[in-house]
Amino acid sequence: MKFATLKNQTRDGQLVVVNRAMTRCVAAPNIANTMQHVLDNWAHCAPLLEAIYQDLNQGVIEGMAFEPSHCESPLRRAFHWADGSAYVNHVELVRRARGAEVPESFWTDPLMYQGGSDTFIGPTDDIECLSEEWGIDFEAEVAVITDDVQMGCSPDQAAQCVRLVMLVNDVSLRNLIPAELAKGFGFYQSKPSSAFSPVAITPDELGDAWRDCKVHLPLISHYNQTPFGFPNAGQDMTFSFAELIQHAAKTRSLSAGTIIGSGTVSNKQGTDFGTAIAEGGVGYSCIAEIRMIEIIRDGKPSTSFMRFGDTIKIEMLDEQGNSLFGAIQQKVVEKR
Repeated sequence: MKFATLKNQTRDGQLVVVNRAMTRCVAAPNIANTMQHVLDNWAHCAPLLEAIYQDLNQGVIEGMAFEPSHCESPLRRAFHWADGSAYVNHVELVRRARGAEVPESFWTDPLMYQGGSDTFIGPTDDIECLSEEWGIDFEAEVAVITDDVQMGCSPDQAAQCVRLVMLVNDVSLRNLIPAELAKGFGFYQSKPSSAFSPVAITPDELGDAWRDCKVHLPLISHYNQTPFGFPNAGQDMTFSFAELIQHAAKTRSLSAGTIIGSGTVSNKQGTDFGTAIAEGGVGYSCIAEIRMIEIIRDGKPSTSFMRFGDTIKIEMLDEQGNSLFGAIQQKVVEKR
């Protein structure tokens, strides 16, 4: 199934079922008005919504035109948003640029932070920022939404709790990060509101690309209309979503609607840390990585972070070239 949340006059938007081609959609208020209601009552709602989804795909239900620009993130706000760092290549690259080694524990114990989940922005909403000097960066990632997860679950049990998959732009303010981390208490101001793909999908929509609780497809980023990266999200993913969920639930249960992010998708591409598209590689999923390459190679970065007016597009296609989630398409603007 495919779901989206349309903007309306309420805080949480209007849930709609979207057809596979993402051209038509239909609300089902007699079943659920919001995505959170579906997640809270999955056993009851999912079969009813599946029937609507099939009718919509077969043309039995006409619905209305689906327009991604009318969408909120699938969950306009969530009880819990935790972002992992499953691609240790990304962590290793950032640390090497400042002369730090990666502790051995990073390969067995995931990094994770809990972000703000009360003000997600829509997939085509502007990224508002007060200053370019804060080091505005995009981070292209995959995320899952869970059902209720029991504390102390196994990876197999965690995998059974994945309900939906989506994409995320986990916006970072890079120049605010060092001072925050130096306090020894984690991210806060350096992690503003994130945006998620227009559509969230059930894992079965991915077919064979969903295996081992990973998405084995390229995650495509265009920065200012220029190809920036297409690393494969299933490659070099040290920790699967099952392992990330297990990590998050080590000391507490997770409620239905919890979002778990993969962290910045990053491939080594047969080299130490990856290669830009212009040099024949698959590129990167954030500006920070290419800056780290420049520091390692040249002693200083030459690529700037995002400026007001810059744009980012994040999308994933199936093997036939069809968009699976719709595209995150955003512009950085100065907050007035």
